[in-house]
Amino acid sequence: QVQLVESGGGLVQPGGSLRVSCAAPGVMFYSHCMGWFRQSPGKERERVATIARDSSRVNYADSVKGRFTISRDNAKNTVYLQMNSLKSEDTAVYYCGTNIIPRDYWGQGTQVTVS
Repeated sequence: QVQLVESGGGLVQPGGSLRVSCAAPGVMFYSHCMGWFRQSPGKERERVATIARDSSRVNYADSVKGRFTISRDNAKNTVYLQMNSLKSEDTAVYYCGTNIIPRDYWGQGTQVTVS
């Protein structure tokens, strides 16, 4: 059974930093690309960052480029999102996700509030 468990969200002041983590026990973690997504009230879920299986490629939404860094530790089955220079518009529920054919999998989300 695929399970993704996010942690590390919280309240931070504008300009501050936060790191969120996503653990994926029981998954062949090293076989799958991973991503971070976020959703604010009244808005659709949006992609924040993705990382290849071997970390060789990363991609970021324009809104977070230069401020956020995605990374992964395949030995720990964990993917991270380091968020720096946080802005109020970064406030959202952050989800990690992956696609294991034929469907997408999501964690329960972790709230990040910048205020």
